[in-house]
Amino acid sequence: MGRPLEKAGQTSDTANLSGQFTTAGGYSTSSRPSHDYHQSLLILQPLSNHTTFTKPLNLAAWNVHTPQDTSNSESPERHTALVCKELARFNIHAAALSKTRLADDGNIRDVKSNYTTFWKGKGTEDLRIHGAGFAIGSQLVDQHSLVPTIINERIMTVRIPLIQKSFLTLISVYAPTLTSEDEDKTAFYNQLTCTILNVPGSDKLVVLGDFNARVGRDHRLWKGIIGHHGIGKCNANGQLLLGLCAEHTLIVTNTLFQLPNRQKTTWKHLRSKQWHILDYVLTRARDRRDVRITRSMLGADDFWTDHRLLISRVNI
Repeated sequence: MGRPLEKAGQTSDTANLSGQFTTAGGYSTSSRPSHDYHQSLLILQPLSNHTTFTKPLNLAAWNVHTPQDTSNSESPERHTALVCKELARFNIHAAALSKTRLADDGNIRDVKSNYTTFWKGKGTEDLRIHGAGFAIGSQLVDQHSLVPTIINERIMTVRIPLIQKSFLTLISVYAPTLTSEDEDKTAFYNQLTCTILNVPGSDKLVVLGDFNARVGRDHRLWKGIIGHHGIGKCNANGQLLLGLCAEHTLIVTNTLFQLPNRQKTTWKHLRSKQWHILDYVLTRARDRRDVRITRSMLGADDFWTDHRLLISRVNI
């Protein structure tokens, strides 16, 4: 079992933003869902600022690793302010953050963009690697007294009350890389399995973050797990992720929508310059029709990270 973080209290002062989903670059986008996903044309537009959710919820996953950051950076306020600034531009209600590279655990409230960032990382004396967390709209945090639960520096959860006494559980993850030791991968997936099993079966569940995996596009082999619109080939980490999905009846929502590859991929290989999907949004297969879109955003200001922002709009 994990432990809860302390309630938000620390603040930083950053630029105010309007929180429009349509960006200055014109990335209010439309997409055609796959033929087995029964919806008409979908256009992403700004949502109202309500916290009792009767409309779709804008979720996001972002590896916020800054290649230029030093391992002993002591300025989390500036780093989180950059992240919150972009989340506000796309009107994100809650975002799973991975590779935060912040020490210990804590939270920062950004009063201008109106987000509260929670994180868990390695100890102060350890190398600043890994790190998982959330950035959640402060109004939502305050209304429901949200306090995420720390599992470890790779997994964090938060349970959000919805209408009619229902709940949404979000699990933020940062998985070991392809070159990590097998023991580390096994430990991560064992812990993630335990975390999923601890979520009440009646909860809506979304697992999202950087899985450092490529699941490919074999929707026949992985029927009910991969949709018709995956890309590339599956690798060893992808097999682990797909095995987790099969065990817990989860579906990879990134593969459900017919989109240009540039709106699916989230990370570019430094040497080959090829783009891949490493960041995912998973949900229970029974709730697949609640997911209105999952796509990467080319309009995000991401010069300071090597990952694109991944957004998912979910009916709740």
